[in-house]
Amino acid sequence: MTDIPQANNSLHGVTLENILKYLLDYYGWEKLGQKIRINCFNDNPSIQSSLKFLRKTPWARTKVEQLYIWLVEKNMK
Repeated sequence: MTDIPQANNSLHGVTLENILKYLLDYYGWEKLGQKIRINCFNDNPSIQSSLKFLRKTPWARTKVEQLYIWLVEKNMK
């Protein structure tokens, strides 16, 4: 097995829970639910239920990760 360098991976070492907490600190549940239309953000949201959903749903996780990457890059400027 070959070790793949992670230099170009913006998410290397960042857990899904940390991504979600970062987005929540920045947006809050209501605005995050507007940005990414996922029921777990709009209907009785919690970190645990959102993590459970995102781990089972690749398309939703991808949207959350993309928003995180965009926000981090925006805030670095």
